[in-house]
Amino acid sequence: MPFFCVSLEVNNEYKQYLHSKLKNSMGLLFDIANILAGILLGVTALDKLDGESDFFNNIAKKLMPFTTVIGGISLGLGIWYLLGFSHLLYTIAAIAGGLLLLTHVLSQIPAVGETLVKISKKLMPFKVIVGIALLILAILHLF
Repeated sequence: MPFFCVSLEVNNEYKQYLHSKLKNSMGLLFDIANILAGILLGVTALDKLDGESDFFNNIAKKLMPFTTVIGGISLGLGIWYLLGFSHLLYTIAAIAGGLLLLTHVLSQIPAVGETLVKISKKLMPFKVIVGIALLILAILHLF
């Protein structure tokens, strides 16, 4: 077997290895962003669970400056994973959570901004439900 054939086989194996590592790290980033989005969206219901310790309120206060980043990751990777048709309920919940977190930014998108804002405002009454569902689904998806 010529040298270049062996080189191509090793190169393809290395590409597959890198692809699997990238896929795993994107999945972990997606899960972490969805856990944080679930905490931010469901903080009113989670606050009732912890009693007087204000654990979830303190976490939400620290995460508040990063809502745009967290929402962007949830929305962006949610659309990415939706194209692969894997974990459909989880990705739809992530997209809804991303839309709810990005309501203040969506109007600045040129072509579809107004439509996304309308969808986000229609989802607003279900903000806590989406947050708790997203938190539970993201924790389950880790395992």
